[in-house]
Amino acid sequence: MAKKCLILAGGSFEPIPAPSPEDFVIACDRGYEYACRCGIRPGLIIGDFDSYDGPLPEDIPIERLPVRKDDTDTVHALRRALELGCEDIEILWGLGGRLDHSLANIQTAVFGAVHGARVTVKDSRTELRVMTPGVLYLPRREGWSLSLFSLGDQCTGLCLWGTKYPLEDAVLTNTFPLGVSNDWTAAQAEIRLGSGLLLIVMAKC
Repeated sequence: MAKKCLILAGGSFEPIPAPSPEDFVIACDRGYEYACRCGIRPGLIIGDFDSYDGPLPEDIPIERLPVRKDDTDTVHALRRALELGCEDIEILWGLGGRLDHSLANIQTAVFGAVHGARVTVKDSRTELRVMTPGVLYLPRREGWSLSLFSLGDQCTGLCLWGTKYPLEDAVLTNTFPLGVSNDWTAAQAEIRLGSGLLLIVMAKC
């Protein structure tokens, strides 16, 4: 069973490289149209099809969802990825469109993180990752910034090393952007989190 899943959402489109043959691909609604434009064949198509009304293949499994529902198409896809045992999940084309959809995709990443998966929301200029308590190492990216935000009331026991502005046993709250716009000074940044949910934003400068 594939351990990595790519979820193709319907935000701003940009060409992406073909996935690895080992990756399981789920296309959500308009994400199927984007997949076709990139020559990507998903293993599953999910959606209520309010943003895509084109033809659908007969040889790919399709899960049709009601328009009125609690789960977004992307959340439903993430649940499927978790059920398949995928531990590494990337949400592509999940940014740059409607702000409410981008925020919903960030919350979807939080949902996946608290259920034990490593979830990334990314495009060519931005990569978002949700961190639960523990340790994370991020290789240096030339020309990229590194920012940290608390997703809940606060993140405690936060340490950040290998950066221009280090932190030592800090408290990060969601009412002040203390962790914005940092830079690497070492081959990798080390992040240690004692408690809370941390949003890591890497952005191309």
